[in-house]
Amino acid sequence: MTRKTILVTGGAGYIGSHVVRQLGEAGERVVTLDNLTRGFRDAVLHGELVVGDTGDVAQVTRILQEYEVETVMHFAAYTVVPESVSDPLKYYLNNTANTRALLQSCIAAGVNQFVFSSTAAVYGMPEDGIACEDSPTRPINPYGTSKLMSEWMLRDLSQASALRYVALRYFNVAGSDPGGRIGQSTPGATLLTKVAAEHVVGLRPHICIYGTDYPTPDGTGVRDYIHVEDLASAHLSALKYLRAEGSSQVLNCGYGRGYSVREVLSAVQKAAGQNLVIREEARRAGDPPTLIAKAEKIRELLGWQPAHDDLDFIVRTVLDWERKLQLKAAGSR
Repeated sequence: MTRKTILVTGGAGYIGSHVVRQLGEAGERVVTLDNLTRGFRDAVLHGELVVGDTGDVAQVTRILQEYEVETVMHFAAYTVVPESVSDPLKYYLNNTANTRALLQSCIAAGVNQFVFSSTAAVYGMPEDGIACEDSPTRPINPYGTSKLMSEWMLRDLSQASALRYVALRYFNVAGSDPGGRIGQSTPGATLLTKVAAEHVVGLRPHICIYGTDYPTPDGTGVRDYIHVEDLASAHLSALKYLRAEGSSQVLNCGYGRGYSVREVLSAVQKAAGQNLVIREEARRAGDPPTLIAKAEKIRELLGWQPAHDDLDFIVRTVLDWERKLQLKAAGSR
């Protein structure tokens, strides 16, 4: 039997492109749907790229039927928390309303397997800084709320139809393809490792630590950083699980350990072989002191085994990619 296609929405973006690459390397048939507002055509290394929007029900329905789509992996979303606060309707349209439209298309086309890109932002600020799948969901910004609303739609739709899904709640995604083919290229990115790497190559005059008085060992915020390659492989594990008739699940995707901002910047200095210009600023509103995944369930249920749980490795791949971008930019001038 011919293996059916996987539709990856947002597959030209940072995380989606790594998943597309791993799917292609695994011999899967892939089609990417991306409007390229924040994605990159040359990041799609396998399958076909269709330029379009997940909110276009007619277009998405045609893609699902024409390519005989078996599973949808949904990454298309805006992800910048401060922007979601200043422009919440933009996030509720793109992240929530467009997900509703995509799900409508899936039901109409008989697509019953769905992997959803969710976020640890649905937890808000857990009291002890540790989030497990049954922790209360109390998002503190429209980004987190927009993703949680999509999870609710998936939950309710799966009870009313044949749809089965895996929603992966990402913690702090970092790193780039170790082969140097793709990486985080989004202008104005806010990820700590990306910002630090941009400082190393001279794109930023300094790097800021927001809050040095948190109740943590060194006073700075602690986060669970996961390499994008491991995150991508979790999606392939979710695909295998759904193909084996697995029931709908919500799963944390992290390593279950935390690093402080100072520890991350120290690793960047070590990898770069140079000191960073660091400025200490006041806390940002809404930043939890600690946010770490309780992540045993994904290992037990999906058999997922991360391969890059190493902060120094994560940082090296970020720096390698940023230096490659600089060389590319210099060559185009």
